[in-house]
Amino acid sequence: MSNRGPSEEKSPNDAEVNAMKEQAMRTLLSPEARLRLNNVRLVKPDLAAMVENYLLGMASQGRLHSQISDDQLKQILLSIQQPKRDFKINRR
Repeated sequence: MSNRGPSEEKSPNDAEVNAMKEQAMRTLLSPEARLRLNNVRLVKPDLAAMVENYLLGMASQGRLHSQISDDQLKQILLSIQQPKRDFKINRR
């Protein structure tokens, strides 16, 4: 039995997964779009992760036939970032 914690055991796999994601993003995104996504990641890491997962899903389904340009990435960011409406129900 090892005395390592769960986070220590996952780190090699996490590093491998991150490297694979980074390589996929290099293939899927234009240099300008990659730069924009990296800037978004600094401010909103959750949004960047959602966009990455969306792009990886689209690529795995064969829906992406060319690199995503900066303008296309802007549209994806806007569509994912649409404000959610909150509804309040007041009961008396």
